[in-house]
Amino acid sequence: VRQEVQNMKAMMMGTNGHLKWAEAENPQIREDEVLLEVHAAGMNRADLLQRAGQYPPPKGWPDYFGLEAAGIIRQVGSKAAKEGRWKVGDRVCALLGSGGYAEYVAVPEGLLMPIPRGLTMQQAAGLPEVYGAAYLFLNKEGKIRKGDTVLVQAGASGLASVMIPMAKAFGARVITTVLNTELEQKIQHLQADIVVNTSKQKLKEVMQAELDAGRGVDIAVDCLGGEMVEECLPLMNMDGRWIMIATLADDYAKVNLKSLYARRIRLIGTNLRSRTPEQKKELLTEMVNVLWPKVESGEIRPTIDRVVPIEQAEKAMDLMQQGKTAGKVILTVKEGDDL
Repeated sequence: VRQEVQNMKAMMMGTNGHLKWAEAENPQIREDEVLLEVHAAGMNRADLLQRAGQYPPPKGWPDYFGLEAAGIIRQVGSKAAKEGRWKVGDRVCALLGSGGYAEYVAVPEGLLMPIPRGLTMQQAAGLPEVYGAAYLFLNKEGKIRKGDTVLVQAGASGLASVMIPMAKAFGARVITTVLNTELEQKIQHLQADIVVNTSKQKLKEVMQAELDAGRGVDIAVDCLGGEMVEECLPLMNMDGRWIMIATLADDYAKVNLKSLYARRIRLIGTNLRSRTPEQKKELLTEMVNVLWPKVESGEIRPTIDRVVPIEQAEKAMDLMQQGKTAGKVILTVKEGDDL
């Protein structure tokens, strides 16, 4: 099944880490895919890694950016049409291997979700990657239970803006970290139980105090790595789960292996991007059933730091790289649709 799109544009890698909004190859959908006209795309820290050449897209996906998008289905492949879940004109959001920073993208039908009632395209574009990741880390890997204490590193990130309220919605206490007082103030609305401002406090001291008080950390979701793991991992509760999702601080850490077996702590490495389409489809189906009612009720909503035109993607990436964003950065591809 072929679909030609005239003058398709995408945000391509230029030279020296610069980006350029330029013509790209037209998407051609397979029989189990749909053609999504992209109205808005979500920006993620993985995009920064990809720009640095450290996180290539999975095989078969475009070599430009974009792990999530929202828009309107413009064509449905023959096999996808027979399944009957999606039709032309449906408003959807999509989890992508890459390719969301573009006017159009071909999406396997299993990676689509309906846009929750009451959300704009811009809000919906910030859901699939970050909600999928948060749900994967907390529920599938972390086995979150009511009454757990959850540590979420980098509290001003787009992921944390979802993971903190999601953990709270599942009945957990939440500890999070920020770099400075400005970011501490910016995330007050997320209502974490403890915000550790690392310019004033040491996380290991807070974790030690919580452990001593019988409120130790059960699940840690860590995007930083480095020496902090060495300091803090032994301070987990018995049967704690330390979940590594990235290593923005340092790839290496000395881990006290005795603390792992003595406290029955599990060190788990995981990510969403490398999972098979079948695994992602299963995850997204579960998310729509479990999370979408909480999104539609307003219990969990994406925190959007800013919405900018796609042409300003490089500037927005730089702000994220410098730690100047708190919440999701959304890129608008098609103007005027915020319904």
